[in-house]
Amino acid sequence: MPQETLALLSGSEMEEVFRRFKAQRPNPLPELHAPNAYCLLVSVVLSAQATDKSVNKATGPLYRLVQSPEQMLALGKEGLIRYIRPIGLYNSKADHILALSSELLERFGGTVPSTREELMSLPGVGRKTANVVLNVVYHQPTMPVDTHLLRVCPKIGLAAGNTPLEVEQSLLERVPPEYLLYAHHWILLHGRYTCTARKPACGSCIISDLCRHNVPPA
Repeated sequence: MPQETLALLSGSEMEEVFRRFKAQRPNPLPELHAPNAYCLLVSVVLSAQATDKSVNKATGPLYRLVQSPEQMLALGKEGLIRYIRPIGLYNSKADHILALSSELLERFGGTVPSTREELMSLPGVGRKTANVVLNVVYHQPTMPVDTHLLRVCPKIGLAAGNTPLEVEQSLLERVPPEYLLYAHHWILLHGRYTCTARKPACGSCIISDLCRHNVPPA
């Protein structure tokens, strides 16, 4: 979408949008279920091109057996695939999970690192995955941009950009600081349950009077 045609919310409108989001969901939680930081990292890697629901269905039984890099390596690739086969790209994801488990042990003493650079040095971990871990585990005000944020932020007028990095940087500049910690959760849930791609529920949307209704690029 050309930037000159994108109508963005004003600062006061941004403040009002997130005030309403917070009132609706004061403490939004990730929809990926994981008992610890390591398992969350595994779940986010598994969630690439897959739904949180499908990941939770596969990892529920897995995490009753495996909750550490050592246990994952002991399980092995074939053992892991037995759990994650219903998830897309299970073969490459299994390779990434075993490789990152090995590197966590070798380089970080089995602990999930707390910087984006260290996280992104792990196999299968991109910027979005690193941002999720930093936000959920380490409570850093990062902005993981998934398909929901990439779609709805320009449409609503929350942020400018055509790529995940552009939208991330725009949101970090535009979201009021007091809302940054939970901002991506609110936007993601809004895109998942209200501002859906196929049939947005504008009639029940709590920010419909503020939304810019920008037309997405063809």
